[in-house]
Amino acid sequence: MKKIFILTTLSIVLIACNSSDKNKSVDSIIASKDVKAITAKKAELQSQLTQIDEALSKLDVDKEVVALVSAVKLNDTIFNHYLEIQGSINTNENVLIQPEFPGNLVALNVKAGQKVTKGQVLGRTDDGGMSQQLASAENQYELAKTTFERQKNLWNQKIGSEIQYLQAQSQMISAQKSVAQIKAQIAKTVIRAPFSGTIDEVYVEKGEVVSPSPKGMMRIVNLGNMYVSTSIPETYIGKLKIGTEVDVYLNSLNKTYKGKVRQIGNFINPNNRSFGIEVSVPNPDNLLRPNQVASLKVIDYVNKNAIVVPSNVIQQDAQKNNFVYTVTNVKGKTGIAKKVIVKTGQSSDNVTEILSGLDADAIIVTEGANTISDGMKLNF
Repeated sequence: MKKIFILTTLSIVLIACNSSDKNKSVDSIIASKDVKAITAKKAELQSQLTQIDEALSKLDVDKEVVALVSAVKLNDTIFNHYLEIQGSINTNENVLIQPEFPGNLVALNVKAGQKVTKGQVLGRTDDGGMSQQLASAENQYELAKTTFERQKNLWNQKIGSEIQYLQAQSQMISAQKSVAQIKAQIAKTVIRAPFSGTIDEVYVEKGEVVSPSPKGMMRIVNLGNMYVSTSIPETYIGKLKIGTEVDVYLNSLNKTYKGKVRQIGNFINPNNRSFGIEVSVPNPDNLLRPNQVASLKVIDYVNKNAIVVPSNVIQQDAQKNNFVYTVTNVKGKTGIAKKVIVKTGQSSDNVTEILSGLDADAIIVTEGANTISDGMKLNF
């Protein structure tokens, strides 16, 4: 047993020394710069590699690699590119009601939340005694009118002078104008709705002394004529026109409305090189409110027969060429990967327009493209 242990130990030491000698031999041969010795060592190593390859082939470890991917067939489609920008919901029919004639509010006919129609009486202020002035002016007018009619009859009968006739006519007209002026002043004491809508808030009480002020008497709002106002970079001047369709998304409502450009500004703001636009927005459910923030997607480019691919499948090689992998030699659900250089256009909604390089019926790899190479066999 002792002899066996000694022989085993000696064998291990000899193998280690032999390995060390070979390593030193390789290092020393390279360091000697002896071409013949180096060539001979290379031949020895190549012989060993050949033996290793033969052993691996017998073990069948060099099998063909097959990649599992997802692929989709392309089709012509409509491609829309959008300019995305934020705007604010507005309405032209959102005003503070002010009294035209200051005074004591003797009548208040509405309350907050009430719907009103155009011309409806909302309230009335005290006329300050003008009703009595109107009664007196009307009496004076009736007298002047009677006097004129009598003077006219006399003048038609060639009785009296022309001056008397003209004076009577002038007095009647003057009295008539006085009546009209006083009526116009009294009419200003009546507060009417300028348009149909809803009384949003009322800021006064009956009996208060009211006059025009920044606060106003009440606010009336009509939500039936809503629009979004925003500013667009001047580079888009030639890409927008009246009637251009716009997607209006309200984050607060998680809802998208279809709007149209109704007005395009004619002035470029020198501070930010932009111009204003207005987009009309339908409000069938009365959910839109002034000053809501909206996200606009304005269509500025359309290709009705475009080839598009998911933006994430487009890769770039060392030469800065954009490429995708297509599936060729398709047999059922198998095929061969082919690297195809493509020219890209614009991107929108996570897809990119392909201007050249792909046919409409090409099959492209959509998932697993980063793990394959040109010529690799694919299952999809």
